[in-house]
Amino acid sequence: MNYLTPEERTNLQEKLREFKKQRKILSDRIGRARELGDLRENAEYHTAKEDQGHNERKIRDIEQKLASAVIVGDDEVPEGMVFVGATVRLRDVKSGEEELYSLVGELTDDRDDDHIQVTPNSPMGMALMKSRVGETVRVDLPRGPRKYEIVEIQ
Repeated sequence: MNYLTPEERTNLQEKLREFKKQRKILSDRIGRARELGDLRENAEYHTAKEDQGHNERKIRDIEQKLASAVIVGDDEVPEGMVFVGATVRLRDVKSGEEELYSLVGELTDDRDDDHIQVTPNSPMGMALMKSRVGETVRVDLPRGPRKYEIVEIQ
């Protein structure tokens, strides 16, 4: 299931608008490149066609995400439960180290050193989803299983 916060949905809709604006620009580039002559050896034409294909793929991906998305607001989540949009402080049961994780529907380019972003479909996200403060969750990571205690939901 594809969960998004209202803010993430708005961001995706804005990205979609931008990619759709690129359609006209890319079409014009292809037209100008076509006028240069022989298409078999026309690097500008092939590059523009490739760019157009990438742009269309991004449009389809975003449209698919939006069509299948479940929008989750703060008012729909029970108090004290980890859900999309929550930032959670976890304590590694073995080492005692604490880290902040944000459960997001869509990863962003924001690199915040304060917390790590995870999606509900990642191993960490699946373990955290619908858990509560005080619970211990097991996460099957590539380097092996780990256990974390949920210390706090911010």
